[in-house]
Amino acid sequence: MNDNCICIINNYMFKPVMKKGMIFKVHAVNLAFCKIVGMRKLLKTLVFLLPFGLWAQDIHFSQFYMSPLNLNPALTGVMNCKMRFIANYRNQWAPVLKTGSFNTFNASFDQKIPVSRYDYFGFGGTLWGDKAGSLDFRTVSFKLSGSYAKRMSGSRTSSNYLVFGLDGSLNSRAVNFHNALWGNQITPNGPNPGSIGDPTTYDPSFIFADISVGLLWFSVLDKKNNFYFGGSYSHLNEPLQNNAKNVSGNNFSAAPLFPKLAVHAGGVFQMGYKNSLVPGIVSFFQGPHWQVNGGTSVRFNVSQTKNDEQSFQLGLWARLANSEKTETGNQLKRGILMDALILSTRFDYNKMGFGLSYDINTSSLRQASAANNSFELSFIYNICGPEKRGIYCPNF
Repeated sequence: MNDNCICIINNYMFKPVMKKGMIFKVHAVNLAFCKIVGMRKLLKTLVFLLPFGLWAQDIHFSQFYMSPLNLNPALTGVMNCKMRFIANYRNQWAPVLKTGSFNTFNASFDQKIPVSRYDYFGFGGTLWGDKAGSLDFRTVSFKLSGSYAKRMSGSRTSSNYLVFGLDGSLNSRAVNFHNALWGNQITPNGPNPGSIGDPTTYDPSFIFADISVGLLWFSVLDKKNNFYFGGSYSHLNEPLQNNAKNVSGNNFSAAPLFPKLAVHAGGVFQMGYKNSLVPGIVSFFQGPHWQVNGGTSVRFNVSQTKNDEQSFQLGLWARLANSEKTETGNQLKRGILMDALILSTRFDYNKMGFGLSYDINTSSLRQASAANNSFELSFIYNICGPEKRGIYCPNF
């Protein structure tokens, strides 16, 4: 592999360096966008975002509350109905990357099964795929999750539950280095993709297993008021993100996936007869990096009868993260980055919910993206049916 390769993957610029006995080693330069204006001004626009590295980026949704099984396995089966179908789609950085914008798809199903007099088991499955950048850095994951909800106190209409969750997944990751822009393809007049790149390039791919655990507490105050808080710990087994073999003398460097801690909370609180406040917050801690996404929505009930329930929501959220920026002399300056403001809306019609959100970029990349970041679509469909001893749960 040529030592002067430059490629842009998942918001960062990387310089892969070949080492004997391993696929590649990546030096992250912490760049999210690059405009080439000549050899001496190759890097003009420098933007610092969350640098998780090439093989260590987890998906995330701005509407995290509408993707519960990706947030915490303990949320499996936590619902007011028997079964639940969820679909999510996220498109990111389309204004910056005219081709190769980041796309994430997610689909999940879960159900709850009564156990003993008051408790429940939850079972579910999730399939998601992510494709990022011009190198087609892609991940496909299939996950099975389970939970056990134990009532600690209260009655059907006012109770406290403790929920334990566990999930296991099988994941496939790949990247297409044949689409990379190599150093010998850069001219004083700009890049020349038509010229010959590195002839030794090949496209690595591998499969790995992953395990996560979660814990959740939720309290139902009455039919219209509840709150919850919980946490999950992902990548318990710290799966390797390269598939090279460690042969004596090859200077092999293992690349495990950092464990990730997610802490979240939220609820529904009635304001007047028809309206409710629906706040939520989640914090992610992975390796040296963290991210916080929090805010609230206001729910307006349009119709609420026994056979007809309609409402819509308007919300405002913010995403913060830690940042690292290269200063003069290759010194790193650390701080807190205000990444985006998130506008959201949601419409619920009986057992169906439709969500839409739009991220307004507030980081330095807004100069290149005109403040456009990403949009998301979410869909939830609940199947209730008759249940003699149903309980009220938080709604997602």
